[in-house]
Amino acid sequence: MSEEILDDENIVVEFKDEAGNSLYYQQEMIIPVNGMDFALLIGLNVENDEAFEEEENVIIAKIVKDENGEDEYVDPTDEEFDAVQAVYEEMCDAEESE
Repeated sequence: MSEEILDDENIVVEFKDEAGNSLYYQQEMIIPVNGMDFALLIGLNVENDEAFEEEENVIIAKIVKDENGEDEYVDPTDEEFDAVQAVYEEMCDAEESE
């Protein structure tokens, strides 16, 4: 379950972990794969934790519509994750070759 928080420039998504703690991620980009949208989400260090590693707090979430038509961020299947990862790597390779 996720909650989307919008401001003028960023989309921040709030997730709850197993203990009920809020985790915040900023949407970095949308990656379309097979007619579905997936978000690359970067963890936000809202508590100024010195041990926080941004590179270790990156997730891919599938964007689906809930019953109210609002975006909801959910875990992709393993197959979807692999497909998104492959497309993302192709995008990075193309960007590096420019």
